[in-house]
Amino acid sequence: MAEQFALTHVAIVTGDAAGTVLVDHTILVGAAGRIEKVAPAADCPVPPGYRIIDQTHRFIIPGLINAHAHLFADGRPMPAILLNESVEGIVAKVGHSPLGQLIFKRRTRANAITQLNSGVTTVRSVGDVRYEVVAVAAEIDRGDYLGPRIIASGPLLAVTGGHGAPQIAVISDSPWAARANVRANLRRGATAIKISATGGVTDARSIGEAGRPQMTEEEMTAICEEAHNADVLVAAHAQSQEGVTRALRAGVDTIEHGVGMTEEMIGLFKDNPRSLHGTSALIPTLMACLPLVKLDPSTTGINHIVRANAEMIYIDMLQGIHDALAHDITLGMGTDSALTYATHYNTWREMDYAVRFGGLTPAQALNAATATNARILGISEETGSIEPGRSADLVVLDANPLDGFRTLTEPRLVAIKGSLIERPTVDRFEDVDAQLDSF
Repeated sequence: MAEQFALTHVAIVTGDAAGTVLVDHTILVGAAGRIEKVAPAADCPVPPGYRIIDQTHRFIIPGLINAHAHLFADGRPMPAILLNESVEGIVAKVGHSPLGQLIFKRRTRANAITQLNSGVTTVRSVGDVRYEVVAVAAEIDRGDYLGPRIIASGPLLAVTGGHGAPQIAVISDSPWAARANVRANLRRGATAIKISATGGVTDARSIGEAGRPQMTEEEMTAICEEAHNADVLVAAHAQSQEGVTRALRAGVDTIEHGVGMTEEMIGLFKDNPRSLHGTSALIPTLMACLPLVKLDPSTTGINHIVRANAEMIYIDMLQGIHDALAHDITLGMGTDSALTYATHYNTWREMDYAVRFGGLTPAQALNAATATNARILGISEETGSIEPGRSADLVVLDANPLDGFRTLTEPRLVAIKGSLIERPTVDRFEDVDAQLDSF
């Protein structure tokens, strides 16, 4: 339940790209869960009836926004047998069965709560087994339990044999069938649409399959038109210049992962008349590839085909980030959580990788994960910044995250819509974290 409270004497790391820090401030939060006032502590007396929470020597940031998440698994390396082509149909049947749906719903709920306790107050799901994320989002909205704000896609849309099919996708092979799948997802309560424009890394069967175009421009255009009719954004998994170009021409709103850019791609990112809001954005996900490249296959359990594709896509993704920075293209942040080594409590690592490997400044990385992600997802009037009128989505830290994002491993306090988690905790995988810390 939201309550009236005041966070006093706190340093506000605003999340702007300049790295602004407002020292010794007070933030008033009303009973409706919205920020009422932000001002220097000396100029902001706390009204009667507000709980005072002194945050002297601490720092506060807007709640993080994970714009590319899956919630069907916890991020630990999956057994190699589950990635074997001979058993993928069996895995899909089990996952889509009533028992499988019960299991995945429980996982979804647990993983969403983990994201919240790690400081992620908004999650966009971009492909899960069926509609378990939609159900969990509805339960959170009803107040059944405390969880992050969820923008839920349901299963992603793919072609026969495409990336994510059949485990986490619905399949179509024509524009009208693709349009029907959009309608079905929306009818089931999806508030986002995700498509596989190209092949991917984890389910590649040959070297070079990741990035190979799969969905036609006509199919993607039909999907975008149908989703945009409902004011819903379309995200496209796309990992090659041809695949990204086709997706942008079709009107997708966000390119997931990305690749080095051509002049046509740059132009379409900045001016895309078929997209919902007239421009498109890039959401890189370094956590999806970096561990597979940096760690030995004997540790990760991947085969030589997946490793080769990961190396290729990682290089291309870095170039896409550099091109986006050079050409002032909107750059967001997502973790690809649930995939191998992309745990739900390590969002800070994606920001760290964006700085260490992608060339962003710490302020740019934090901005991507807060204000820019909010703008990309069309929720900047609701969240993404610490301003009067915005939802009280807040994370209190012991140190300035611009000096090192690792401080996010132990947030002191998390607030979602004004509801407080005063001792946020997550279950960590020490073996996974040790491996990720090794590079």
